[in-house]
Amino acid sequence: MNYSHEVEQMCIVKKGPHHGPAPIPEEGKWVKATEIADISGLSHGVGWCAPQQGTCKLTLNIKDGIVEEALVETIGCSGMTHSAAMAAEILPGKTLLECLNTDLVCDAINVAMREIFLQIVYGRTQSAFSEDGLSIGAGLEDLGKGLRSQVGTMYSTKVKGVRYLEMAEGYVTKLALDEDGEVIGYQFVRLGKMLEDIRHGMQPNEAYEKNIGQYGRFDSAAKYIDPREE
Repeated sequence: MNYSHEVEQMCIVKKGPHHGPAPIPEEGKWVKATEIADISGLSHGVGWCAPQQGTCKLTLNIKDGIVEEALVETIGCSGMTHSAAMAAEILPGKTLLECLNTDLVCDAINVAMREIFLQIVYGRTQSAFSEDGLSIGAGLEDLGKGLRSQVGTMYSTKVKGVRYLEMAEGYVTKLALDEDGEVIGYQFVRLGKMLEDIRHGMQPNEAYEKNIGQYGRFDSAAKYIDPREE
């Protein structure tokens, strides 16, 4: 260790009590974290790229400092999906510190990694007060049936109004309008479930009909429109 001349000339002042770091909540325990191996938890981080063209939601399940599960969800940028494929392959098995210092190519995923790191090392995780944390696979459960990300896509103009294109329930096929032309409901297709049924042998038309649902006062509409064509 090299010390400057000024420091070398200083007298020693003894340090008082050393209590270590403040404890943080981790998986139902209070932990004084001094090493990466002391960190456990499941949480989410959201990131964006420099031109703010797209965004990423990153979910990591960490046990004893090691990433055991990763879920990478992206929207708004085609290139980001390819970076997400790489990130999902690379992250599991790394320590949390390695992940923070791994170039995940896409700015949005890198920012999401930074944000989730801050949450996890400060004890602000989803599993902070869950005894023994969440099992490996908990991140996958966020996707629900059909294992498809929940996506909301709405488009609107001043002159023509709003178009619901995709809701959490699925792909919107019809908007229900009342006598004043205002939206009062919508019809949708559960894409994840529909494709799951097709994979399991159901005929496409049957799977499509089976997975149609509706929301709001759909049945009492004065008019129905296709939000993509009308």
